[in-house]
Amino acid sequence: MLRTNLKHIQSEEEFNEIISSNENVMICCGRMGPMCLPVYDIMENLEEKYQNVKFYDLDFDTRHAHVIRNHELAQRFMGLPFTFYYKNGKAVHATTSIQNKKQVKSNLDKFLN
Repeated sequence: MLRTNLKHIQSEEEFNEIISSNENVMICCGRMGPMCLPVYDIMENLEEKYQNVKFYDLDFDTRHAHVIRNHELAQRFMGLPFTFYYKNGKAVHATTSIQNKKQVKSNLDKFLN
């Protein structure tokens, strides 16, 4: 399990329930590494501001992370984390590698508002 203050996705069933029962979801799939930690911190920091978005993490090395690792939007991704934005149960945007707060906010505003 990742050591973040975000809610953790523990199974494929939970993943499916989360994206189907929430209008706006951001999921960061990664490890506790130097490219992932800043994204987790940004998400934790933005949770209060974006109350219409549910923020989760997903451990890249778990079996059930295939739902993101093998997603068509991640086909050419090379670096962690894989960050996905879901609107009404569908992946509407995804990014790879480190992001800064401005980039994350821009994606939230563009895809989940």
